[in-house]
Amino acid sequence: MIIRKATLDDSESLAQLLLLAMEEIIYKFIELKDYKTAYYFLLHFVASENNQYSYQNCFVAEEENEIVAAVSVYDGGKLHELRKPIIDYVRLNFNPDFDPEDETQRGEFYIDSLGVNPKCQGKGIGSKLLQFLIEEFVTKNHETLGLLVEEENPGAKKLYLKLGFKVVGVKTLVGKTLEHLQVS
Repeated sequence: MIIRKATLDDSESLAQLLLLAMEEIIYKFIELKDYKTAYYFLLHFVASENNQYSYQNCFVAEEENEIVAAVSVYDGGKLHELRKPIIDYVRLNFNPDFDPEDETQRGEFYIDSLGVNPKCQGKGIGSKLLQFLIEEFVTKNHETLGLLVEEENPGAKKLYLKLGFKVVGVKTLVGKTLEHLQVS
């Protein structure tokens, strides 16, 4: 398996894989439970630059020249700058009152979304991607990595704890309470 920085050419795969992790959140953003609309919404931002979902902030895992997983990670201190294009777009096209809570903050690189192709799940690919991020951000660059996990997802939380993440608090995103974990 190869893990590499994503490129613009990866946009369609990125949108499909990241949507696996944030389908419900995107539905809340666009106030519509429609997969196709959510996919094209996400594809628009993945294929654009300077926003939190941009390919610029993503890594992909490839096996046999196929992208099997993707992760979005960015500097939490730049959340407002990176989220502004998304807020503007949602307010213009879907929900004029859209005002999401801050999901990250200065002092951490935030793992926004991680998606693994369903036919490849259970093979340790997500773990390898997280280990890669820990090596790149924490070990090599002495940064803190953070993420949010749903209380209804004990399997994911168990994996994060096993990889060295610690619970540091609770956050709310689009009305949902999530645990905030970090590794330093």
